Amino acid sequence: MATNEEIYLNPRIVVSRTVCHGKPRIAGTRIMVYLILDLLAGGKSFDEIITNYYPDITTEDIRACLEYASQVVRDEDIIPVA
Repeated sequence: MATNEEIYLNPRIVVSRTVCHGKPRIAGTRIMVYLILDLLAGGKSFDEIITNYYPDITTEDIRACLEYASQVVRDEDIIPVA
């Protein structure tokens, strides 16, 4: 049975089984964290992202995406295969 229970990964980043295929997203939106990270990796500034792509988010939302990504990488364990 599917549930729409939201789990907060940090105060602004949330996941839910039934929204955005369970991908982490900015709370209250359908904007997935990876979309923001892709724009930042492509050289877009916070202001460009807010002005040209997602005017309903804030700089704090973008910082939360970076914080979440940092946490994921920090907590990840890499096991060498060879």
